[in-house]
Amino acid sequence: MTEPGEPKIDFNNTEIAFSSKSDRQLKHTYRLFKLMNSPRLVQLGTALGKLASKIPFGLADPIIEATVFYQFCGGTSLLDCQKTIDQLTKYKTLTILDYGVEAKFSDEDFEKTLNANLKAVEFAYSNPQVPVISTKLTGLISFDVLQKLNAGEALDTQEEIQHKRLRERFIKLCEKAYEFGVSIFVDAEESWIQDPVDELVDECMSRFNRSKPIVYNTFQMYRHDRLEFLKKSFQKAKEGNYILGAKIVRGAYMEKERKRAETINYSSPIQPSKAETDQDFNKAIEFVLQYPDLISMVNSSHNWESNELQVDIMSRNNIPIDHPHVNFCQLLGMSDNLTFNLAAKGYQVAKYVPYGPVKEVLPYLIRRAQENSSIAGDMSRELKLLTQEMKRRGLIS
Repeated sequence: MTEPGEPKIDFNNTEIAFSSKSDRQLKHTYRLFKLMNSPRLVQLGTALGKLASKIPFGLADPIIEATVFYQFCGGTSLLDCQKTIDQLTKYKTLTILDYGVEAKFSDEDFEKTLNANLKAVEFAYSNPQVPVISTKLTGLISFDVLQKLNAGEALDTQEEIQHKRLRERFIKLCEKAYEFGVSIFVDAEESWIQDPVDELVDECMSRFNRSKPIVYNTFQMYRHDRLEFLKKSFQKAKEGNYILGAKIVRGAYMEKERKRAETINYSSPIQPSKAETDQDFNKAIEFVLQYPDLISMVNSSHNWESNELQVDIMSRNNIPIDHPHVNFCQLLGMSDNLTFNLAAKGYQVAKYVPYGPVKEVLPYLIRRAQENSSIAGDMSRELKLLTQEMKRRGLIS
């Protein structure tokens, strides 16, 4: 618990943020982010990465692994992630395992994703520092079927079978997670397929979240309707006598959402501006922290102010910093200044650790590189902090 008068967490403390990196590792990360700070180089790297992924037998994998892969991913397999898990544990940080393979189309692929998730649950059970795995329901069913369900359209016989199998697969995953005491974060999807995802996640929360939060839904606050949906979800959980699992994020599909709304000519579900998104995100954090025993929440954000807000609310409301329902998380390879400074103070914080074959996680890696590219020629947030630490260690002047 933060003592009265104790200063806020210093997220500018780069000594703590990068204490896990040797000088050699820090130099490598610094060079990588310097390269990613150039939009032109990121654009070129993206094109080369896509080309490399088409080279057979994974001959180009070592090149990708030597550059961006191990900055943002734990490894190519679960066992490969153990080194990352152990390193995070050393710095009091938990791990969220995220099978990074994106949406597939065949029943064979859906079964493969399910089996990968089931193995992840078993692996997490054997690692006390891995309390959660993450999954996407688009890895278990066709996007098109979800879209028809969302629109209220009738499914044909084959699609009905797919829908039935989705429910069976996800319930099987939840049953395994419940049996092993491992939680599941269900990623949010595009607004035009989100409703059937919400329905299935709610059903499984009501079944498995009776005494412990096993299933978590993800609430994207860049949608103007999600704060109200979060409150309705809580009311539903309260009436159903189960714990609401709520991962709060800003969102991941903004440009795609706006473009589709414009093309098809319907009202965009996206907030008018970033200011409104930030406002709703912070209101969501304030709301869930009113009920720490009834809502298990995760502040999944790289925003300094939103993380500071949660620290302040916890202090004001005397919420223990190690309360099992009050959590923070960031992506591996990003915002180490948030993660490790929170961890150093004893807060419950985790890193999302994606893993999978290099070729399969490439879309994820491309998004991370694009996020860190420069805007209007300014140094990225990450590069500024890395530069600060390089200077502190006397590695650059």
